[in-house]
Amino acid sequence: MTTFSSHSIDSLDGEARELLEGVNQAFGFVPELFSYMAEAPVTIKAYLQLNQLLQETSFSNQQLQVALLAVSLENNCKFCAAAHTFSAKKHSVNVQTLDALLAGGDIANQEEAVLVSTVRAVVKQRGWVDAKVLEDFFNAGFSHKHYLELQIVVAIKTLSNYINHQIEPDINPEFLSA
Repeated sequence: MTTFSSHSIDSLDGEARELLEGVNQAFGFVPELFSYMAEAPVTIKAYLQLNQLLQETSFSNQQLQVALLAVSLENNCKFCAAAHTFSAKKHSVNVQTLDALLAGGDIANQEEAVLVSTVRAVVKQRGWVDAKVLEDFFNAGFSHKHYLELQIVVAIKTLSNYINHQIEPDINPEFLSA
């Protein structure tokens, strides 16, 4: 098995160092994922740019966190699941929704339940989503714009989830403290 290297701010120079310093400033610490992505600064830049674009979508912060966590759980990414559980709590995601998502149970809020089922369908079916899933999504009040923006959510999480599958980073204690 190939072992990837983790980097610290102090072990880097140039663009990679600047990027990790920015991540540290934004989070108050450097999530392990970024410590590994520092090997390829363009990967950090892509991740940060996609993350910034998420803030321009039509989804609320709570909906984004639900969708991001749903992708991470569907892709079985323990690191991102921990990070988005932390972030979901920070963004006041409905406790019942969060608990149900983590336990694989039923989500009481219909809109959030439909969002999660649509995310799961996109990931499982690799974008070949059944007409019924889309009908339910649109009937729940989501638009075509939402569906297209949902693909950004899936893209950013697929990027980080797949990287994490290979690098197997330790989960930062900060993510476990919430």
